[in-house]
Amino acid sequence: MTYVANIVPDDHLNSISSEHKQHDEERLENSDLSLQNVPTLTPEQERKLWRKIDLRLMPILSLMYLLSFLDRGNIGNAKLDGLVTQLDLTGNRYNIALTMFFIPYCLFECPANLVLKAFRPSRWLPAISFTWGIVMTLMSLVKTYPQLVGVRACLGFAEAGLFPGVAYYLTLWYPKHMLQYRIALFFGAATLAGAFSGLLAFAIGHMDGIAGLEGWSWIFLLEGLATIVVAIIALFVLVDFPDTAEFLTPEERAFVVWKKKYDNSSVGEEERYASRHVWAAFGDWQVWLHILIFFSIIGPLYGITLFLPTIIKSFGYSTPISQLLTVPPYVVATITLLVFAHYSDKLKMRSPFILAGLVMSLIGFSINISTAPAGVKYFGIFFIVVGNYAATPGVISWLGNNLSGQYKRGVGMALQIGIGNFSGAISANIYRSQDSPRFIFGHTLELMLVGIGFIVLPTIVFLYKRINAQRDAAERLAMEQGGKVQYSNEELRDLGDRAPDFRYTL
Repeated sequence: MTYVANIVPDDHLNSISSEHKQHDEERLENSDLSLQNVPTLTPEQERKLWRKIDLRLMPILSLMYLLSFLDRGNIGNAKLDGLVTQLDLTGNRYNIALTMFFIPYCLFECPANLVLKAFRPSRWLPAISFTWGIVMTLMSLVKTYPQLVGVRACLGFAEAGLFPGVAYYLTLWYPKHMLQYRIALFFGAATLAGAFSGLLAFAIGHMDGIAGLEGWSWIFLLEGLATIVVAIIALFVLVDFPDTAEFLTPEERAFVVWKKKYDNSSVGEEERYASRHVWAAFGDWQVWLHILIFFSIIGPLYGITLFLPTIIKSFGYSTPISQLLTVPPYVVATITLLVFAHYSDKLKMRSPFILAGLVMSLIGFSINISTAPAGVKYFGIFFIVVGNYAATPGVISWLGNNLSGQYKRGVGMALQIGIGNFSGAISANIYRSQDSPRFIFGHTLELMLVGIGFIVLPTIVFLYKRINAQRDAAERLAMEQGGKVQYSNEELRDLGDRAPDFRYTL
């Protein structure tokens, strides 16, 4: 017999006092604001509330991620400013240094998400930012190749918790069909980092020789110090969770908690920690298919980020001009990803925009692997950068929308980002100096990753549509037969995205 829930929410929400050290269980047990007392906001009042939250959270998170991406990718600019010569990065040494960032970065992303709630986001995120700022500053002092490899590994370890942590953190604040635009605002900082990196490298390169440091040392030093300053500011700006946010009124806190809690299901989602939720993420088929999608987007993204100055220089331009020519593609990509995110949230669909990104990436790499003139290849660079950067927020928010249960979502998203980022380690080794100027080997492997996306994306859409149709049919059949069987609220929350009233976002 088919079971369909017919539940009216009766859980109690709360407007908790500002004692930030309480754990999730304590916050739930101390609820004192009933669902009936949740304020009803007009559309204009609700828009003002979300703008208020956006202004508090998004600027500092975006700035932190801008510096994060700047600090991991500026080695591509430093390569053109004397890094290779001074540290004797012959053969594949430069590629190995890039790879050593990704190994700890990928391994520690999942554990970092598990401790984010316990350690408080307002302390955890600034702390890891401060740590990698110190590491980046020290990178300016390296004198040998082994030192560079060791510091790059430390940088990967320190940065591991930011991207998955913020992506998960945003799911605790925003309803699922408001999520991609916020992730795009946050991730757009990474796109801007590509533009700033070229501009800063061009400007800082003129400091070569000051205080006995080469231009590449100044790139690492100044950008590391900027990260430290922003981390200190974030300590005073970031807040933890909606129910403890003092910048909101009690009524606003109650509304945000209610809006998010009943976003995915009529009875809300599971918020208490249990090890079964962790293992549920590991055993969920959609997590592993989404990892492959992420592979197909993030691999080409890292390849173009780490080697764009080198690729553009292979077109025959000087080092200063190559640095400056990296800027326009990132500017166009930033605009495009915000447009994609706006319409993705408005249409409540993710897959068509991810597919569009894959198509653009395919076009760009196909142009650059050809024998086209340098100007045409530079035009192809726009397709690569725009396609991969514009699609990434959709990939992240798509899985976040379709995992229910806070801890299952946190682990699932960390697995997606952590394992998916290993494709960055692959991309760090495929653009070899001996392959210049066409880089056939690197472009071919990037096209292979894009091809994986073209296979997996339709598969996921097909499976989601089939499951949604089965649940719709089961619900209609049960209603026609008058055979409804109530689940308890606890049972439905425990089922999460497997519950009969949950529908997958396409």
